[in-house]
Amino acid sequence: MAQAIPTSSRNALLSRVAAAVLGGYVLVSSATVFLSYLFPTERAEAVLAATLLSYAVYTGAVIWVFAVRTARRAWLGLIVPALAMGALSLVLDTFGGFNT
Repeated sequence: MAQAIPTSSRNALLSRVAAAVLGGYVLVSSATVFLSYLFPTERAEAVLAATLLSYAVYTGAVIWVFAVRTARRAWLGLIVPALAMGALSLVLDTFGGFNT
């Protein structure tokens, strides 16, 4: 007979999947906004370039979540940069980015 997977392992896996999906989305959203302020092109081109780059960021985020040792580090590795880019996006919005 197959042995049952311990509840702690299930919870850790569920936490990592949630981090990959939800945390990755938050990270990619803030990265897209932040990068769109940094590209020195017209606004529409900057947003398009940032959106295209966000696919690579999301892929890296998913790999990161399952590569780190703990689920806590996975969450922190996604949320801290997302908050930093969100704060920098607010600063760039207030004081102007390259393509205002």
